[in-house]
Amino acid sequence: MITGDHALTASNIATRMGLESGKAIDGESLSHLDDEALAKTVEEISVFARVAPEQKLRLVKALQTNGHIVAMTGDGVNDAPALKQADIGIAMGISGTDVSKAAADMILTDDNFSSIEAAVEEGRAVNDNLAKFIAWTLPTNFGEGLVILLSIILGTQLPILPVQVLWINMTTAILLGLMLVLEPKEPHIMDLPPRKPTAPILTRKLQLRVLLVSILMLIGCFSLFKWEINRGTPIDHARTIAVNLFVIIEMFYLFNCRCLTRSMFSIGVFTNRWLIAGVFATILLQMAYTYVPFMNTIFQSAPITSADWIRIIIIGFAVHLIVGLEKILTNKLRPKT
Repeated sequence: MITGDHALTASNIATRMGLESGKAIDGESLSHLDDEALAKTVEEISVFARVAPEQKLRLVKALQTNGHIVAMTGDGVNDAPALKQADIGIAMGISGTDVSKAAADMILTDDNFSSIEAAVEEGRAVNDNLAKFIAWTLPTNFGEGLVILLSIILGTQLPILPVQVLWINMTTAILLGLMLVLEPKEPHIMDLPPRKPTAPILTRKLQLRVLLVSILMLIGCFSLFKWEINRGTPIDHARTIAVNLFVIIEMFYLFNCRCLTRSMFSIGVFTNRWLIAGVFATILLQMAYTYVPFMNTIFQSAPITSADWIRIIIIGFAVHLIVGLEKILTNKLRPKT
């Protein structure tokens, strides 16, 4: 809390707000502190009273020197330098001066501080959904690439053709992956610690999960394709099985990505109706891909049997369980903070 009010007033309000002990330091005391001492003081004291405009600026700089991301609120002309220096300057839309609004990065049109929390929550939700989409789409593309690469290295027939890869990416990216962008905010999102600006969107844990799912796709699709070929299954039939297995694995993995740290049951199976609709639309398209004659001609696919579908679903569900188990183990092994 940085205010021009008297120290006793500031301490009383801070105490009622639960802002640590509410102990305050005034501008007179701050004027005797050099930059090094001030950087130490801002880590120990949370209430600053009777501060001058230049001292507000010094306080913001001191917090930034200590590695903090600073959001500064203000409404007066004397707040403008600090608002400009802060990582996020927030001005009052109703009571704020034109100077403070011009210096700020964000303006509260309702002058309500709860809007700041809502903005932070919305930003976290956007970042979270972006991470979910990337965590889903990377292994689906890596898996396809690895299957083709392994086939080339071994000199075997391709399990999926380029036109079939195009079909998979064209349909699943829109009907499955894009639905993660519409995922509702998770209930615990505001309980998480702030993310460091230098931190990657995909944490090391998610990078390992991307690698895990890519390898599972490679093993599942390549092995099933080779098994079908070895038992005398026609090549178009075997490739259709491989394509459907890719899509089914992506579909099961999509539900894993709805929550990156816990089971989807913790956030509700049907809370994202767009995703459920996308899954059903994908299933219908795969049925057309597999059984409609002109689709068979265009994509070199072929009808498959119910036994084939059972094997596909079993492998897809196995990948879903393995990723779920990885989440459980990761949470148990994660260091307590």
